Amino acid sequence: MANLKEIRNRINTVKNTQQVTKAMKMVAAAKLRKAQERMHKLRPYTQKMKEIIGNVVAAVNVEDIPSSLVKKRPVKNVLLVVVASNRGLCGPFNANLFKHALQLVQDTYADLHQTGNVHVLAIGKKTYEYFSKRKFKMVENRNFDVYGNLTFETVNGVTERVFTGFTDGEFDQVYLVFNEFRNVMAQNKIAEPFLPLAIAKTEAKTTTTDYIFEPDRTQILVDLIPNSLRLRMFRAILDSNASEQGARMVAMDKATENAGSLLKELKLKYNKARQAAITKEILEIAAGADALV
Repeated sequence: MANLKEIRNRINTVKNTQQVTKAMKMVAAAKLRKAQERMHKLRPYTQKMKEIIGNVVAAVNVEDIPSSLVKKRPVKNVLLVVVASNRGLCGPFNANLFKHALQLVQDTYADLHQTGNVHVLAIGKKTYEYFSKRKFKMVENRNFDVYGNLTFETVNGVTERVFTGFTDGEFDQVYLVFNEFRNVMAQNKIAEPFLPLAIAKTEAKTTTTDYIFEPDRTQILVDLIPNSLRLRMFRAILDSNASEQGARMVAMDKATENAGSLLKELKLKYNKARQAAITKEILEIAAGADALV
């Protein structure tokens, strides 16, 4: 049995750890509220953009849109834009997303991966560390850190790099892999095609109103498509940021509870050891007294 000093030291260590996890939970909760506010503010704009594109594309053949961002070609090089976190201590948030990305590669692009034609654009330090160790080709061999200043302009720098790689033929297919915020307890792992942009006919909304388009519909789409994609990238990173804070808050809450349970066990162990020490001292005193008789 450990002595009393060792148990006391361990109790103090667990108490200090519990204070840290409580503080981290509060910080994550505050960041989560801000992230949710930004998501909610973006949703009306995102929905309106989708409606406008649906109305404009209703009378246009997708094949006639003079934009390189919608042109399909044989897939020889694939890019995964994987959005994770810079820091850990957020439970299985990163690990589950990485497994989802690897499953996509194994199911769809196993041959390209073997030939080294699957690239990863890392958003988040954890993404870069994970995929670089597994011999993926990293875009510009660095982490595209957007969390230090998470604004539309900062994220747009990443989006423009993706646009450039696609239009120059560096990548033929681009996927966006991220955690979609569902609630504090859970996230949806999303791996959706990003480029070339697929405009489904089901998204087109017919309207009885005879709009006058200036300039013509095709030119409007040429301007709207890049903006729509920039918005999708920004929304994905905001979703991932909110999901990260929610996962960290849950993880720190669980860690605080576990620390409390461990403290109870240690205190019980301490009391037992203390009682055993007192009993031993009483027995020794009694034995000494008997020896004197």
